[in-house]
Amino acid sequence: MRETPTWRIPVGIFCLFAALMAYGLVIARYAPALIGSWSGGAQTVVYVVLGLVWLLPLRRFLNWMETGRWTPPPPSPDAKKAD
Repeated sequence: MRETPTWRIPVGIFCLFAALMAYGLVIARYAPALIGSWSGGAQTVVYVVLGLVWLLPLRRFLNWMETGRWTPPPPSPDAKKAD
């Protein structure tokens, strides 16, 4: 655990919040016009998928917030391998 905070954490939180708000507004604006005539079950599936798709880039974003790199750090040589 780091002892001193970095600028990436508050900036990352702000950017994540702004991106999620923009994503939500785009979905709220355009999805009903595209799928409004579909059945309730099909709409539910679409909204569940759209509600989860933002999680895909989240791991890399959190890596950047913690380490300053977009990829995870390589495992340490001392780490045990799970066989």
